[in-house]
Amino acid sequence: MFTSLSLRIRILLFFALIAIGGTLIVGLALYLGYRNALSDGPAAGFLLSGILAGFGLMGLAAGIWLLFDENVAKPIERLAATMRTHAHARPDTGVDKHAARYLGDLAPAAEAVSTQLSQSALGAAELVASETQRLKEEKQRLTALLTEIPVAMILVSPAHQIVLYDGQAAEALAQVAPPRLNASVFDYLDRDTLMQAHAQLAETGKEVSFQAIGSGNRFAFSARLKPLGHAPGYMILIDDAHLTIAPEAARPLIYDFDLFDQPLVTDVITMPIDRMTFVVFDSETTGLLPHKDEIVQLGAVRVVKGRIVPGEVIDQLVNPGMPIPPASTKVHHITNDMVADAPRIEPVARDFHHFARDSVIVAHNAPFDMAFLRRHAKSMDISWDHPILDTVLLSAVLFGASETHTLDALCDRLGVTIPDHLRHTALGDAQATAEVLCLMLPMLASRGFDTFGKVIEQTRKHGRLLEDLN
Repeated sequence: MFTSLSLRIRILLFFALIAIGGTLIVGLALYLGYRNALSDGPAAGFLLSGILAGFGLMGLAAGIWLLFDENVAKPIERLAATMRTHAHARPDTGVDKHAARYLGDLAPAAEAVSTQLSQSALGAAELVASETQRLKEEKQRLTALLTEIPVAMILVSPAHQIVLYDGQAAEALAQVAPPRLNASVFDYLDRDTLMQAHAQLAETGKEVSFQAIGSGNRFAFSARLKPLGHAPGYMILIDDAHLTIAPEAARPLIYDFDLFDQPLVTDVITMPIDRMTFVVFDSETTGLLPHKDEIVQLGAVRVVKGRIVPGEVIDQLVNPGMPIPPASTKVHHITNDMVADAPRIEPVARDFHHFARDSVIVAHNAPFDMAFLRRHAKSMDISWDHPILDTVLLSAVLFGASETHTLDALCDRLGVTIPDHLRHTALGDAQATAEVLCLMLPMLASRGFDTFGKVIEQTRKHGRLLEDLN
């Protein structure tokens, strides 16, 4: 009946309902007050009229607000979120015209704009598709060439951050901790030894041989620092004779040359979210009680400048030191036999702690997963003082607190697919959460929440959601 009316007419009806309903309530209150005044006096009559009119108007206002919220405010909020998703994350997002049926022509107009943008984007995509394919093929040839050279290579920015490493170098770095793009090279190599060689390199402009010492004296072997010509930064070369990588082992080339120009930001609050490094993780456990249950699997991926870094993952089974209840195995399919020879949580947590160094830790319902790690922090002499971001709260910021914020719902909303065999595995859920995060970052920036501080300020408004979940 009302779907054929224009939006302006529908808004007018809300105000007409307020006017007519208010008039009727006041009239009824005066009538009842008048009758009461005949028996108890004018003062009692006026008092009764005032009380009845006040409560009646408040009830009317509450009822009309509920109607307005359900039929206008919420649909507008959903429509705005859908448009933002379409613009920044998922171009094929359709407009739910049924949910916005009382908004007049707004939903069809939004769908028309979305369709036009999709067609324009498709035309542009076709123009660059062939060039993209050519660049991809060139990258594959370059990767194959570089990874076959019998020398491990690490490219380092002027700020001493790792910009590129190959499979051979990854093996060397892994003797200290899992290799990480955009990590400080001093996380892996002794600072004093490297800086002495770097000073000589800066003075002479020529290749410098030095003794590479791993952090904590994990290794020591001959290496070279090589300048990059007139380009900033330098290269660390390690002869293949010092490495033990198998010929058939994967030798990925991990790099992001944009990191050469990225300045170091010491204040994480003011750092733009599109330039931050995130470590997204998930855990599977023996149960839902962090004070007594244990982790049985931990998975993590890294996101640098809004992109998932391929190859930089943690996927580790953990021996919980206690039987895994059948009900938990039914969820994550991890059995006691599978973890019998797995390491305990201490070395796994230490590796993850290093993996997340200088990064923001991200999880879906982070307080739950972090509670398991923090419980063992004191015995491992580590501190989980990383900044924390929760995708449950990011979902509430972007889509409204009244929506569903499970990982499955968020993936459906943003078009992220979790393969069935990876659902409820630590790495599978961490990968899905990372993909969701990468899609939400530009959506947050489009709302003006473009720094970590602004994002945290918004998430704090929805902290109650996590209290309810935990």
